[in-house]
Amino acid sequence: MYAASSSVSVPPRPRRQLTGGGPYLDPSQAGRARRGAGAVPQPLGGRLDLSGPQGAQLRTAIASVHRICPEFNPVQVLRRSGRSLLLVGTTGRSTAVAKCLLDHSPAWVERFRHEIGAYRAFVRHRPPVRVPRLIAADPDNCTLVMERVPGRVAAPQRHPVEPPPRADIEAVLTAVRQVNAWRPPPGRFEAPVDYAARLARYHELGLLTDRDMGDLQKLLHGLAHAPGRQGRGQFCHGDALLNNVLLSPAGAALLDWDHAGWYLPGYDLATLWATLGDAPAARRRISSLAQEDGPAARDAFLVNLMLILTREIRTYETAVHRTMTDPAPPVPGAVGAGEEQRLLLRRLHDDCAMARRAVRAAVGTR
Repeated sequence: MYAASSSVSVPPRPRRQLTGGGPYLDPSQAGRARRGAGAVPQPLGGRLDLSGPQGAQLRTAIASVHRICPEFNPVQVLRRSGRSLLLVGTTGRSTAVAKCLLDHSPAWVERFRHEIGAYRAFVRHRPPVRVPRLIAADPDNCTLVMERVPGRVAAPQRHPVEPPPRADIEAVLTAVRQVNAWRPPPGRFEAPVDYAARLARYHELGLLTDRDMGDLQKLLHGLAHAPGRQGRGQFCHGDALLNNVLLSPAGAALLDWDHAGWYLPGYDLATLWATLGDAPAARRRISSLAQEDGPAARDAFLVNLMLILTREIRTYETAVHRTMTDPAPPVPGAVGAGEEQRLLLRRLHDDCAMARRAVRAAVGTR
């Protein structure tokens, strides 16, 4: 799979220009968000709509922010989803971003508190890349206030529909590899993924075959006995998507650290590979980096890649099913979100088939 120029055998996804998107979008560039992203258009010019049910939700969120940061002056909603709300505002002469959890189910509360823990750890132990400075946090009410980092988002979508410029890809890869080489103090971060349990769950759901399970377990067994650093974990951002990266002349800044921790080597590289299906040159570059440290690094990358692609397939199959049961009104001349998701899902299945062949080839070389 590493020498392949592209894994896509389906028609290319439609090129749809999207303004906006990304967790820290400049409000001056805000536009109509994607239907599937859960965001809603917000008025520009610093006025907040506090009317109706969403207004009540917004007032509650602002109140929770003011409890930990009274000087925060909200200006605009950057992003609103069913799970969280992101506000941009000011604290004195500085611009800040406030993040409030709306879905207080145990899993999301745990993730939010993990993110707060990461930013608190960064106060004393700075990572080798730019991260937002922590201003205030309340893990009990799941509220977080950070500085707003300047820059442009590397890509507004999870799966970019246009290949990002080569310089942008290199800036992102440089930042990710710096994070992966970092060794935070012991005890600050845990291992977010139980690989054996995740494989077993995907197998039970029918997303992995018996052959997949056997092959991946063989690779995991080999990695557990691999000598040197390839047998140990690697610190990863855990959600190294392009829409979690801001680019500026000063370098790349990474956002949203709620998945940070210790993974098998190559997890961040596998995340980027899986979401860059329309950028074959970037994929070749990532595959080359993933093999630099030898067969063990390659095997770890492949295990991560199979897990990530399987997760993406599961996510988008759910999204396609939801779209089919609740389709959006047709827009003349526009490509529907449901059709775009179906094309993306077909590409993900092609990618997973290619990763599966690479896993089997790797097992055959052991």
